[in-house]
Amino acid sequence: MVHPNPGRTTRPGASRRTVLAVLGASVAALPLLKATHVAAAPAAAPGLDDPAKKEIAMKLVSSAENSSLDWKAQYKYIEDIGDGRGYTAGIIGFCSGTGDMLDLVQLYTDRRPGNVLAKYLPALRRVNGSDSHDGLDPNYPKDWRKAAQDTAFQQAQNDERDRVYFNPAVAQGKSDGLRALGQFAYYDAIVMHGDGDDPTSFRNIRKRALRSAKPPAQGGDEVTYLNAFLDARVWAMKQEEAHSDTSRVDTEQRVFLRKGNLDLDTPLDWKVYGDPYHIG
Repeated sequence: MVHPNPGRTTRPGASRRTVLAVLGASVAALPLLKATHVAAAPAAAPGLDDPAKKEIAMKLVSSAENSSLDWKAQYKYIEDIGDGRGYTAGIIGFCSGTGDMLDLVQLYTDRRPGNVLAKYLPALRRVNGSDSHDGLDPNYPKDWRKAAQDTAFQQAQNDERDRVYFNPAVAQGKSDGLRALGQFAYYDAIVMHGDGDDPTSFRNIRKRALRSAKPPAQGGDEVTYLNAFLDARVWAMKQEEAHSDTSRVDTEQRVFLRKGNLDLDTPLDWKVYGDPYHIG
């Protein structure tokens, strides 16, 4: 899972949608039974799983994780950022110490047997749960970058991102009645913190927020709930030095929230680690 980049080159958004508002039906009761006219219901704003919104989400995460909006350039990214999770790599910060990198390489090998990373599967199993590079050094980073030129590996990264992070975040956001910005807040949290049982995991950040506010699906106000969720997220980030820079919340997500941009509509302007970004 991704771990923030409290300075620069770390590697790598949440939920959707408003209840359809139906305009009142206007029935003309005229002497000779004329046709009833019902105003068309406006289309719901697209959620984070809309392709254009998903592209925005990837750019937002990449600005925080890679100091770049070019998220597709990150398939080849790999380094140890010193956060105790071993190597962090790829578009979503798969880590050798947290199991998601192992799952990714296994998926890639299932699809492309004999690939350049397949030989590292035993080592990835051994180092899972630690920051060890045992069995990976010295050539694993070089081989990762080579694998990243293969479209099958790129697709495997996309698919694991969706299975482990994006789809669960969007599904929970929809269930909570949140629009695109809320869905992104969920996604960014699950990317950084994962969804395990530890106190700072996504599910426990959400539980912490629920103690002080209700999401729209439970009759609460969306802005009030999202502020509570972001407060809980900041608390979780500050529990770990590697995540302690909260600018991806303070000068990104809260900026959109203060502007009332719950649908994450462009243009978007924000800062992460003091650097400005823009999506037109």
